[in-house]
Amino acid sequence: MNDIVICVFASGGFDKAAQGLTGAARRLADQAGTQVNAILFGAGAGELASEVAPFVDKVVVAEDPQLAEYVPETSLTAMAQLTGDARVVLLSNDTYSQEIAPRLAHRLRGSAVGDGIGVEVQDGVVRVTRQVYGGKAQAVIALKRSPAVVWLRSRSFDPAPARTAAGEIVQAKLENKPDTRTRIVERKQEDSGAARLEDARIIVAGGRGIGGSEPFSKELQPLADLLGAQMAATRAACDAGWVPATWQVGQTGKKVAPELYLAIAISGASQHLAGISEAKNIAAINTDAEAPIFKHCRFGVVADYRKLLPLVREKLGAVCT
Repeated sequence: MNDIVICVFASGGFDKAAQGLTGAARRLADQAGTQVNAILFGAGAGELASEVAPFVDKVVVAEDPQLAEYVPETSLTAMAQLTGDARVVLLSNDTYSQEIAPRLAHRLRGSAVGDGIGVEVQDGVVRVTRQVYGGKAQAVIALKRSPAVVWLRSRSFDPAPARTAAGEIVQAKLENKPDTRTRIVERKQEDSGAARLEDARIIVAGGRGIGGSEPFSKELQPLADLLGAQMAATRAACDAGWVPATWQVGQTGKKVAPELYLAIAISGASQHLAGISEAKNIAAINTDAEAPIFKHCRFGVVADYRKLLPLVREKLGAVCT
C-alpha cells in the first residue's frame, strides 16, 4: 500500500495537533505520489470520522470495544495491524502517541523519531527535522527503514486544505485478542484549564523564582484570567509540587507555540527554552538582568514580579472593562 497514515486517538478529538497531521501527511503524499489515510482509535472514533474525512483520502474507524479505553499493549497491537503496509505513520505529540511511536516502529521493523517540526521525502528517503541542543540547532534525520513512525510537534504544520470530495469512511476489522497483562484500575481526570497548553494562544508561566504555590494562585492566575490565558510552569516549579505536572513546559514537558508567552521569574535554562522555541512572542519579568531568558524574549522587564504584576493587572483591568 505504501500510503501515508495518520493515527488519531479519538479521546483528544480532531484538535489543532491532529489537523496539523493532515497537512504534513498531504505534503508527504504529494511528494511520494500516494494517498493519505487516517486511522481513528477509541470510543467516539465513529463520530469523529466525518470531521476528518474532508482532509484525507480514507478514514479507518477502529472503535472496537477493546479500544474503548487506552491500554498500551492492546492499542499497539491494533495499530500495528492497521498500519503494517504504510510507508509513513504520523502521530501527534500527545502522551499516548509518544509512548506508542517507538514501540510501533520496533513491532513493524521500521524506524522512529519524535518531536519533528518538519518532514519530507527526498530521493525516496523520509527525512525529519527536529530541534537539538535546547533549540539552538536543527538536525535532519534520515529514516531509511520503512515504515517511518514519527510523532510531530503541535502547531508546526498547517492543516491540509479540505477536499471537495470527502474521504471514504470504513470500519476496521481487528483480529487481535485483548491483552490482559495490564488493565485500567482507576482513572482520574485532572483539570488543566479550558484548553490544552499546546493549543493556547496566550500562556502565563512561572518558574522557581515565584517562590511557592500561593503566588501562582494569587498573583499569576488573576493575570491569566484577565488575558484569557492558560497557566504553565517550569520543571522546577512542578517538581516542587507548587503546581500540577500537567503545567510543565520544556524539553521534558510540553512544547508550546502561543502568540504570547509571558515568562515570570523564569531564568531561561536551555531545557525550558526548548519547549517555547515556537512561541511567536516571549515577554519576561525577572530580577536578574543577566538571566538567559532576556536573550530570547521580545519584551523584557528587570523587576520584582510582586511589585510589577499588580500594576499590570490594574492597567489590564481598566482596558478589559
